[in-house]
Amino acid sequence: MASPRVVGPPVVRPLGEVTAHRISPTDTVRLAVLSGPAQGSPTTVVFEVWEPGGSQPPNSHPASTETFVVLAGHGRAHSDGHTRPIGPGDVLVLPPGSVHRIVNTSDTERLYTITVMAPDDGFAALIERGPAVALDPADLAVLRGATGG
Repeated sequence: MASPRVVGPPVVRPLGEVTAHRISPTDTVRLAVLSGPAQGSPTTVVFEVWEPGGSQPPNSHPASTETFVVLAGHGRAHSDGHTRPIGPGDVLVLPPGSVHRIVNTSDTERLYTITVMAPDDGFAALIERGPAVALDPADLAVLRGATGG
């Protein structure tokens, strides 16, 4: 007979308590884990902020699909030799194993996304090992706008 499933209470995290990180100290992208393994989820949801002109190095997730929902700003998505412009309202889906990077094409505006990594496959831990940095009022305004808050 199977063991009964233990269900815990829902997790509520006020946005003001969410901390962002840079994966490495010189990165131009800040990532704030909204939910992931620490909250009991096998999938990680992240709020990402690219500084003007910012990008992350080419990277890949062998076992995970990475989906970006662009909230504000404009950029270019590079994946396995393909380049696509991205902007508000776009949904970018990167399959497992793709080598990719996103570049903020603006010299003055930040690029914001909600990113879903499914499954997490260590992504939240990678982010949270990096140096902590603040989300500023402009970042929180974009995130609150995306959540209707």
